[in-house]
Amino acid sequence: MVTVGTTEPTSTPNPSVGYDPLMTDFGTFGDVHVAIGSDHVATAEIRRPPNNFFDLDLIESLAAAIGALDDEPACRAVVLCSEGKHFCAGANFADRGSTSDEPRRNRDGSPRHLYDAAFDLFSTRTPVVAAVQGAAIGGGLGVACFPDFRIAAPEARFSANFARLGFHHGFALTTTLPLLVGSQKALELLYTGRRIGGEEAVAIGLADRLVPLDEVRHAAHELAAEIAASAPLAVGSIRDTMRGDLARQVRAATDHEKAQQNWLQTTDDWTEGVAAMAERRAPDFKGR
Repeated sequence: MVTVGTTEPTSTPNPSVGYDPLMTDFGTFGDVHVAIGSDHVATAEIRRPPNNFFDLDLIESLAAAIGALDDEPACRAVVLCSEGKHFCAGANFADRGSTSDEPRRNRDGSPRHLYDAAFDLFSTRTPVVAAVQGAAIGGGLGVACFPDFRIAAPEARFSANFARLGFHHGFALTTTLPLLVGSQKALELLYTGRRIGGEEAVAIGLADRLVPLDEVRHAAHELAAEIAASAPLAVGSIRDTMRGDLARQVRAATDHEKAQQNWLQTTDDWTEGVAAMAERRAPDFKGR
């Protein structure tokens, strides 16, 4: 469940990432901790180390955290980062159960799906800069494609590995990946599941800046602070113009992706792909 911390706000310097604005605790949303700096930049940190696997709970938490920052005048930009080795290594196929006590429902009574939460996340209004220090794999790549910008280390790894699992891509990569790298490069990445590092990610437009590993958060914060120093109403207006109806496109994309994923999960190739990944071997797909 998504919960907001009840501890009293504290203002302390944050020396660990190379900058020193006073950081005030804003709250804890599930496994996402949020603090706001005196420079109007919030840090939203995913705390599921080392892999930061995602599920419905985590995406709900991210949507709730950034949605709350949308309504906070002290916040004008967000750094999205993760504790541990990886940014988001996708879904944990070894644990397919929900962490919720009871199934959740949408307002219309339909079962709440991960992609419903993804739509809410893409509907948020505050500019976001991602600090990608490690793997952004599968759906984790989809999470990395949500922000406005990505700062990557050479050690970062990006992969749309779905086809290597016998699966269809998801998390709106149908829409977001071609916007960043172009249709042809998106096809290559989706067909092959090839893993690329931070340097290549910047070269093809998947990431915006390459910095040493120990400077990733600092560089992300610097860019976010530049954004926050601009007129907030103007930035919001420009973002609305440039992103356009992206949230609606995400809804349409994830509806299609979910349908494709549902039938592919009934195939032998999906079973083989997941087994091969767990056993760390090459899959032997049969096309059935």
